[in-house]
Amino acid sequence: MNRRERKKRQRKKGRWWKVLLFVMALFIVGGSAVVYSIYQNVKSTVDQDVHESVDSIDNEVTKKKVEDQEPLNILLLGVDERENDRGRADTMIVMTLDPDNEKMQMVSIPRDTRTDIIGHGTVDKINHSYAFGGSDMAVDTVENFLDIEIDYYSRVNMEGLQQLVNAVDGVTIDNEFAFTNGSYSFPEGEQHLDGREALAYVRMRKDDPQGDAGRNERQRQVIEGVIREGASFSGVNKFNDILEVLGDNVSTNMTFSDMRKLATDYRAARKNVDTYQVEGDGTYIGEVWYLLVPDREVQKVHQMINDYAETS
Repeated sequence: MNRRERKKRQRKKGRWWKVLLFVMALFIVGGSAVVYSIYQNVKSTVDQDVHESVDSIDNEVTKKKVEDQEPLNILLLGVDERENDRGRADTMIVMTLDPDNEKMQMVSIPRDTRTDIIGHGTVDKINHSYAFGGSDMAVDTVENFLDIEIDYYSRVNMEGLQQLVNAVDGVTIDNEFAFTNGSYSFPEGEQHLDGREALAYVRMRKDDPQGDAGRNERQRQVIEGVIREGASFSGVNKFNDILEVLGDNVSTNMTFSDMRKLATDYRAARKNVDTYQVEGDGTYIGEVWYLLVPDREVQKVHQMINDYAETS
């Protein structure tokens, strides 16, 4: 096993849970007038700016599941959104939380996966569902593709990473191999990145032998760096800056109350993490590259998600 593979395995556990917790855990503080102010600002940001309902999710059904502490499926969308362009969901992960068995599962759906786009009447790459109909259509399409029920979604605009990194005065990452992207060069090893450098760092894909998987790994590195800096003393002083960026770049159907419930009743799920990436065969149809996922793989993933809470 080479250095890259060893480090990848070491860092896998809990990455996307930490991304979700970055918003959810801000309120878990206590004691002073300053902290109370932070709490109120977080609540206001979540309920007024971050919260966004979608018709494709039945909130009453989800609420009952949360009250009974049943397993939940959360669709995580990492969107590369540009100015005057909704963008596409470059990262799509179904995260299943099982609090009783203290475990969670993350299933990554490659963005080039060819499937029916629900509500659009076309067969296309699954990440185009977000471009055509936003989070609502993305949820419907993933539910149809895997024949599962999504309880929550959380969308993060990757363009907002630049602002978020700057809000915490940059992040430190450990780059696994040297590469250049545009006018930015990234040597191997530890380095500190500002917002523009971080965006260039996470967007590189073509020169990575792992393609999208490698880019997703760099996204997680930067987000972890933001979490680490945001939790520091200097980060606390910048909460308002951080919250402003989150309000502009994050949306979810979770309310502040929902986040509190998940952070308390479902936090044990992060103790044991399983990961899987949907597999298929890449091919051109006309001039467009697709990942064709066979029915047996779709059924396998469906069973993995639906039966996850029943296995120990």
